Amino acid sequence: MSNDVPLVTHFIFSSHQKENCRPDGRELSEFRTTTLNIGSISTADGSALVKVGNTTVICGIKAELTNPTVEAPGKGYIVPNVDLPPLCSSRFRPGPPSEQAQAASQFVADVIESSEVIQTEDLCIERGKLCWVLYCDLMCLDYDGNLLDACTIALLAALKNTKLPEVTISTETPEVNLAKTRGLHIHKHPVSASFCVFDDSILIVDPTAEEESLKTAQLTVVTDEEDRLCTVHKPGGTSLSGEKLQECISRATARQREIQKLIDKVTRSVKTAQ
Repeated sequence: MSNDVPLVTHFIFSSHQKENCRPDGRELSEFRTTTLNIGSISTADGSALVKVGNTTVICGIKAELTNPTVEAPGKGYIVPNVDLPPLCSSRFRPGPPSEQAQAASQFVADVIESSEVIQTEDLCIERGKLCWVLYCDLMCLDYDGNLLDACTIALLAALKNTKLPEVTISTETPEVNLAKTRGLHIHKHPVSASFCVFDDSILIVDPTAEEESLKTAQLTVVTDEEDRLCTVHKPGGTSLSGEKLQECISRATARQREIQKLIDKVTRSVKTAQ
């Protein structure tokens, strides 16, 4: 009986998608409602909580002073980490990071590098001696598909919320002035849009966990505010035609504008409240 369940689910999805409708009532090209809260963690230097449908990700950023690397004496660095704890879904187990968590961490690191959201030179305080390292911890609180989109939104919003204290080097020991802070210079605003291919031909955006389990391929496209293509992430699966790929890129650029407007709106409202 258990072997019949995927077949039944597959049939239900097929009938829905032939009518351009999904089980949750969305059209194939429709994203779930996205909400954002910034400054959620008072102990962090920057934070944000994002909900894409039921999928919930919180990002906390902690800045620490360290020595630049020998290879890049004039740069600081950013260390992202995605955590998928058992509390977010029964599919994840306690212990070392899962393969999906490691892949998500690498994806976020690739987005940071390819998009140049922050110039790491901006994190250098004194060449060869002192710089900032930003630890970006992303934790999924509720997993219902499309983890990567939630992570990129949470990261960007948290970076825009981050404040670094003023640091002066007059003696051997750097002096940190917590009373004077500055925001990070955000150079680009990368936003991702994820798609699933169903039955090798039907394209759907913002897949739920159930939809992801039935996919024949998955694709994530990252663009910035200048419509520049930053990253295309396709972990295996069936091939996509050039026409389908272009459709994904067009939808991703529209999604970037939607999310940037949301982040700017929430950031302004927080500043006004302060």
